[in-house]
Amino acid sequence: MSHVTVYTTNSCPYCVMMKNFLEEKNIPFKEVNVEKDPKAMEKVVETTGQMGVPQTEVNGTWIVGFDPKRVMAVINRH
Repeated sequence: MSHVTVYTTNSCPYCVMMKNFLEEKNIPFKEVNVEKDPKAMEKVVETTGQMGVPQTEVNGTWIVGFDPKRVMAVINRH
């Protein structure tokens, strides 16, 4: 079972696209809204060096932006 966490903001259209993609594929995920949880954004920036969202962590691998092919590649690896 894959562990997927999507880091989002309220106004990010790509975040919505990522969440919709995961739902369509029946992939369970946890959403962390970094506008509501600024400490989570600090963790993301420290980990990836990137400020943008969405950032998706799949089994410890970070994917920046809306990249469904990469998400599926990482999920299928595990």
